[in-house]
Amino acid sequence: METEYKGNGISSGTTIVAIEYDDGVVIAADSRTSCQNYVSNRLADKLTRITDNIYCCRSGSASQTQALAKEVSSLMNHLEIAMGEPMLVSDAALTFRNHIYRNRSSKITSVIVAGWDKRKGGQVYSVPVSGLCIREPFSVAGSGSTYIQGFVTSQYYPGMPLDETVALAIDAVKLAIGHDCSSGGVVRIGIIDREGIKTGIICKHESDISQVTNKVMWNLEFGQ
Repeated sequence: METEYKGNGISSGTTIVAIEYDDGVVIAADSRTSCQNYVSNRLADKLTRITDNIYCCRSGSASQTQALAKEVSSLMNHLEIAMGEPMLVSDAALTFRNHIYRNRSSKITSVIVAGWDKRKGGQVYSVPVSGLCIREPFSVAGSGSTYIQGFVTSQYYPGMPLDETVALAIDAVKLAIGHDCSSGGVVRIGIIDREGIKTGIICKHESDISQVTNKVMWNLEFGQ
């Protein structure tokens, strides 16, 4: 007898952002991995390399999105070797779309594919759990996206310079971290252009009450 998959056994959350600018794209994400009320990783890296100029921002089940990104990355690298030229961003996005759509009833995976290629420059593609694939000038996803969709929409404009795009991505993730219980940790940022990617980490200082809470929880767990 076939067993119906319910897809809501584990509550997971995140905030991922990708924004196009004149010469490439800016990607950003929080670093918290959670399972219901338990934070399993405070410094997770959700910006995953597919090729030198293509990255994906992962949202959904951590293990499933990691396995999917590894599979797509392997395929793209094999194709680059066979064809003798870098893959297009749209090729990676459509590959993700095909995998996600084919397994939409059994896996919780959603990605934003972002990168640069010589044909179309910087590009952002949204690939939600339904398997849709659409190019957008910016995209936000994850549980924190509900808090920042309007903010990013109101602040973004075509032709944004790099410094303003980076500031918008960082502010958006910080805003989501402040309101979404499933988003937290540091802000990981990446700038992708024709030269590849430059990455960085933006740390947000914890408030006094957060420091006290962390100390109390540490003492309760380790008895110190």
